[in-house]
Amino acid sequence: MVGAASLQSLGSGIILREAIAAAELLDKDFGVTADIWSCPRFNELARDASDVERWNRLNPEAKTARKPYITELLEGRVGPAIAATDYIRMYPEQVRAFVPMRYTVLGTDGFGRSVTRANLRRHFEVDRYYIAHAAIAALAAEGKMTGKNVARAIKQYKIDVEKPNPLGV
Repeated sequence: MVGAASLQSLGSGIILREAIAAAELLDKDFGVTADIWSCPRFNELARDASDVERWNRLNPEAKTARKPYITELLEGRVGPAIAATDYIRMYPEQVRAFVPMRYTVLGTDGFGRSVTRANLRRHFEVDRYYIAHAAIAALAAEGKMTGKNVARAIKQYKIDVEKPNPLGV
């Protein structure tokens, strides 16, 4: 690790529990801290952002431009943001333009691939281990972790690098 590392973890729906568990893994295994955000309605955050953009366009002489709620919450926070949902990835993707940091989205773009929810999350790479791995990879991309940390996370969390991309299968 290169200095202290932290991130913003956005969990939607039941995956919020996986985001919390991933934060615990990251703290225990890598010394990475995470702010946990519950995002039950990315669509409402997107509507707010759209309303703000519209208001700013229609009020060009206002003293200050408005900011979307999600931007206000995340501005000034440290680290990348990892959004995880057991809905399709487009659900959290709708706010990408308003997230003021590196933004990684994990989601389940499919159905019926397994008997249990745990297996489904593992298949679509949205369980605690894939969330933690995505966080380490994002931190490495920002120079806060190293490729060795990413490789260690792959091994430690049993990430199958030869597994076909679940979004293309």
